[in-house]
Amino acid sequence: MSSPPAAANSDKPSDAFSLANILSANHEHVQHPTAKDASVEGVEGWDEESSEKQLVEGYCVECEDQPAQVQCETCGDDYCSVCFAAQHRKGSRKRHATKPLADASVKKTKSQSGAAKPSESHDEEMDLENDDTIVPVTQVASSDSSTPEVALSSQPKVGSDVREWFVERSKYIPLRLTLGERKFLRLLDAALQVSEYTDKIDTIGYGLSKAKRIVQQIRELCAILSGLVLAADYKQGQELFQDRDFESNSEFYQQIFELGRRHKIMNPDKMRTTYGKLIYILQDSQTPEVKELLNFSCVRPIKTVHNVLEDHGALDLLRDPLITVATMEIYSECRSRREIQKDIKSKERAIEALASRFERKGLSQENIRQCLYSIGDNHAFLRVNRDPCEKMIDYLKQYFDPLQAKDSKSSLAIRSGKGGARLSHDHAKQYAYVIQSLTLWREILHDMFQLWCLAEQDLLSENVPYRLRDTGQGLNRVQAAPKTSRLMHIILGRAQKSIGNWVGSSVIHMGDHNVPNALMFIDKYSQIYRILLPICNTLSKVPVIAEERPAIRSYIEDEFGSVDNCCREILSDFFRHGFDGSGADNFYDAGSCIDGRLTSAWNWCSVLEKKRFFPVFLLTGFTGFDGDW
Repeated sequence: MSSPPAAANSDKPSDAFSLANILSANHEHVQHPTAKDASVEGVEGWDEESSEKQLVEGYCVECEDQPAQVQCETCGDDYCSVCFAAQHRKGSRKRHATKPLADASVKKTKSQSGAAKPSESHDEEMDLENDDTIVPVTQVASSDSSTPEVALSSQPKVGSDVREWFVERSKYIPLRLTLGERKFLRLLDAALQVSEYTDKIDTIGYGLSKAKRIVQQIRELCAILSGLVLAADYKQGQELFQDRDFESNSEFYQQIFELGRRHKIMNPDKMRTTYGKLIYILQDSQTPEVKELLNFSCVRPIKTVHNVLEDHGALDLLRDPLITVATMEIYSECRSRREIQKDIKSKERAIEALASRFERKGLSQENIRQCLYSIGDNHAFLRVNRDPCEKMIDYLKQYFDPLQAKDSKSSLAIRSGKGGARLSHDHAKQYAYVIQSLTLWREILHDMFQLWCLAEQDLLSENVPYRLRDTGQGLNRVQAAPKTSRLMHIILGRAQKSIGNWVGSSVIHMGDHNVPNALMFIDKYSQIYRILLPICNTLSKVPVIAEERPAIRSYIEDEFGSVDNCCREILSDFFRHGFDGSGADNFYDAGSCIDGRLTSAWNWCSVLEKKRFFPVFLLTGFTGFDGDW
């Protein structure tokens, strides 16, 4: 009878790498010859983080890109004010003691054996557990993402002390395009319309590497632009074709691309199909490999009102008391023609006075007027985008009681599974949830220009790469947005402070499968007025058409009882099912998180034609949520 394999090889060490030892009872001590000793080398698993990772001294332990301002004595960590407020908002952490940091403290090393942190709200845990696609945030200099509180404050009234409000605000107000620049803007839009950039880059490529394909597409776009310029202006086109060198004409291409970005920020309704393509082109052009092959950069900073005035030493213009009159928005609602004409003349006199007072070499009166008109455009943007949020808050306070409903028709209570709702709130809780959401939207739109500028900085950053991933809605560029995310947390903290108790989750999706990058975030929140403005217009026109047309008044009274009941039913349905957590298949994509609130409102808009009051919308001239009102 043959002896067992182990006995036959008794001269070999007991822990030698062999089939016999692998199958034996002593298999735990068997090690592959090429394996390194973990105890000596300090090697960890491929999917584990290093326990010896050192943090930057004096910076927040959470975001790692902002100076630490407070120290939590219970956690033993240092935080910036925004991260501390977000991490210690509720639960047992809310009672943690803190002390301010007089100077930058030395950061402690994160250890895997550290104590587990107390869990937060159920909704936040569900959202955070699902965020498995977040891109690591590369460290960003704190000076780039600093946000003065004065820039976030409300707009000064006419005749009030402006202080530094316009100085800080103008840093994010793009300069209005001149007539000559608008000609080049049309050429850029035409070139982007025929470009197939994303179709050829954001896909699996064969043959050329991705960097070479990007360079080829950028040069093709620049060649198309040069041809269009030659057709529009032969003299300037000749200058572009004189050297036939893209690098020597880099300043011209930077100017053209900057015009498109500036125009889009000022006019979110424009370039709806081409702006995303432009940003992705510039995003790819910032990668080191493409820059090396291209030999020039396609990106330059946005020209803002602050930049123009600062270059000529005329920032005192923004501190002059007349600037509130020169940039004020003139309303026509419920005002006589005499009052409107009086305001127009006052505004014109203020503009001319400032233009003549601050004129200097290199800064003509026309340049000053352009700066003042640009600030006025910002006020017009706020009126169109932010004011519908104010009107909806006023409607909520007018038609509904904050504590209890007067009757079933005035109740805002929702129940999960009923009417498509995914949340369960009683009347008081839903009232608070709605007013919180509308207040947050108002604050976001108030600082939309600043968010847009920071979003472009995140998208075009050389230090924050993106990953092409299937997010369930096709291939998307998943990229972290540290600067945009930080400002969003500041805005959220301000909204929470003004309201008090917060209902639902406060998770902000950024750089995951819900909101892949800052471009998607900006596009998402720039559509708020498209939802609220048609509703506000309908509610304001219902009493007017009922008064002017007896037949319509008869229909409304027969169907709803009265004009007031009709408006209340529209508002009740929107406040209940426009904020019920619907719009997705799970709580991670919708629910009560910050972005889920907007998803629910979109879902309500998509089923409006099934509502009983839809004919009332049509009678007031409603054509859709994506049209001219």
